[in-house]
Amino acid sequence: MEVRHVEVRCYAGLAVLAGQPELRVPVGSPRSVKDVVESIGVPHVELGLLVVDGTAVGFDHLVAGGERIAAYPPFTRATPPPGLDLFPPPPEPRRFALDVHLGTLARRLRWLGFDTWWDRDVDDARLAEVAVTSERILLSRDRGLLMRRDVVHGYCPRADDPEVQLLEVAERYALAPRMRPGTRCVRCNGRLVAVDKAEVLDALPPLVRAGQESFTRCRDCERVYWPGTHRGPLDEVTARVQDVDPGGLPPGPR
Repeated sequence: MEVRHVEVRCYAGLAVLAGQPELRVPVGSPRSVKDVVESIGVPHVELGLLVVDGTAVGFDHLVAGGERIAAYPPFTRATPPPGLDLFPPPPEPRRFALDVHLGTLARRLRWLGFDTWWDRDVDDARLAEVAVTSERILLSRDRGLLMRRDVVHGYCPRADDPEVQLLEVAERYALAPRMRPGTRCVRCNGRLVAVDKAEVLDALPPLVRAGQESFTRCRDCERVYWPGTHRGPLDEVTARVQDVDPGGLPPGPR
């Protein structure tokens, strides 16, 4: 029996996920366009617009072979018609859930002030549940996890370097104007509040007692923070994110 195929063209960053811009994909019985695109490694959460033979379609549109599919990420010049924008508005304020392999990225996002859920012992089912129930953006390099049908918001960082990953996420979700550096605990994600030196004196190393006067403390784990040598690299991270173009999303609250 002859096997029919569809031609899939991936635009911009989707070609990185698919491995190449154009692919020929076999179709046996009719398949949803979502299934076809995910079969080449592109999770549905990465899509902003799907076009089949020149017509914008939704995820459930069926193809039987012979069609040409164009897959676009959000924020390209191809504008979806009303009702067919596949990229739902990200949560506001921005909040994230990260898989176990993105711990450094999680700490960077927390430093910038974003509510970031991360657990080194979590399994995929629990992570997806957290992302869905608390309306978080799921960040993972496990594309199978991002393809779970119930996951709405998600992104697969392309880079290996956490600093580059942060810039990718900052562009995708317009983080620069939403940053509030130094307002969350990088260890537990709790909020930091200013405290008098006298309240935390017993927790301070001798040199810090003598040389620092400004302190914050985590409401949850009670870790104490002060300006120190670590601030140089973190301030550099903040400056790099501040320069990132928001990539088409609204700039966010000021």
